[in-house]
Amino acid sequence: MAVGVFDLFSIGIGPSSSHTVGPMRAAAVFAEELKSSGRLDRVASLRVDLYGSLAATGHGHGTMTAILLGLEGFHPELILPDEVEDRLAAIAETGMLQLAGAGDGNGVPLPYGVKDMVLRPLTILPRHTNGMTFTVFDAAGEVLHEATFFSVGGGFIVREGEEDAAQQELEESKKELPLPFRTAAELLGRCQSKGLSIGEIMLVNERASRSEEEIREGLLHIYSVMESCVQVSLKREGLLPGGLKVRRRAPDWHERLLKEDKDRDPKYWQEWVNLIALAVNEENATGGRVVTAPTNGAAGIIPAVLYYALHFAPGMDTASQQDRNDVVVKFLLTAGAIGVLYKEQASISGAEVGCQGEVGSASSMAAAGLAEVMGGTPSQVENAAEIAMEHNLGLTCDPIGGLVQVPCIERNAIAAAKAINAAKMALWGDGSHRVSLDEVIVTMRETGRDMSSKYKETAMGGLAVNVVEC
Repeated sequence: MAVGVFDLFSIGIGPSSSHTVGPMRAAAVFAEELKSSGRLDRVASLRVDLYGSLAATGHGHGTMTAILLGLEGFHPELILPDEVEDRLAAIAETGMLQLAGAGDGNGVPLPYGVKDMVLRPLTILPRHTNGMTFTVFDAAGEVLHEATFFSVGGGFIVREGEEDAAQQELEESKKELPLPFRTAAELLGRCQSKGLSIGEIMLVNERASRSEEEIREGLLHIYSVMESCVQVSLKREGLLPGGLKVRRRAPDWHERLLKEDKDRDPKYWQEWVNLIALAVNEENATGGRVVTAPTNGAAGIIPAVLYYALHFAPGMDTASQQDRNDVVVKFLLTAGAIGVLYKEQASISGAEVGCQGEVGSASSMAAAGLAEVMGGTPSQVENAAEIAMEHNLGLTCDPIGGLVQVPCIERNAIAAAKAINAAKMALWGDGSHRVSLDEVIVTMRETGRDMSSKYKETAMGGLAVNVVEC
């Protein structure tokens, strides 16, 4: 299907959309296929091979445990954090995996755990560095079912051998959209010919598969999950898991802000934006419930900038709840339209193009959303998105210990401020600018292609090797 706003903003668990959400989703698909084939009861053993970045940083990103949950039949958008803890504790205690048994208890018990997975960090499969192969055997050692998947960023997965078919299906589904676009130039052309904003173009396309009421309710639900993520995070204290001994800062920052800024003084806007970004990404690092926006590693940027739009944009201090809901919907639709451009023309996978594809894309999407809700023209909105990405070009993905903590958490706060500044700069112009968003997206893609693999989520370069873990 054509990429839509609910593909870019999906609910899942942390700490990574490409290393946690995608692998869990792939494993769940494999388990469902096995169950529907009628061969589940013949399974005697299981093998999981992880390649490239999944193998190199999988332990820090929760890849292995996510796969175990997926093999049991759990899906990232449905499983709750308490269920995650309960099932992983049971697997660790018993040493048994309930293959395809989620929900009904009719799975096949297998002695299998994290330590049984085969890691191949130096083997990069042709399609993508985030490759994984699932194989099950019968008692005689014969292969019953086998499949290789790639986690290509933002929780999206592609099956080996079906890449061309998936691309063809994507192109065919786009033909069914009333106002399809692949480039920013095409998007701006649609706006001009129809007299619509970027968010309105996205809404027209979304209405091809959902009613306007469903779209609105769905986007407001997405934002409610973002808000809930912040509230849960602000109640946690202590150190983040993983061994780096990174202290949670959001609760203390929140307490200080409540004391210093009792009247929501505009001079504190950046402190509040920083707080939201930090809170979301600390919760993500905990493995909590977050919204991919468009990835988990960049999940704090759009909620933080949307918070700015709702609390510090002109006129919002007297806005009704209806008006505020309108802002949320318009913001997310516009951000989603820009996300489509990155997904179509480049990548949102840190393992493929570095963090410019995650944090850079999110910052660009957020800048566009803010520019639109602050009254920007389509050209100004496109300019805001371009400015934000232009100044995230070359951003590497080098998390220490393979954990989505350093530099990821602070990087979200910095990128949120960049997005706000980009929107303001664009709104002070007339929409004309020398560098187009399409040119910046192509540059990001080419920069990612040229970037050394050690700077693309392998924990083999940058801060990951120059900072002592403990």
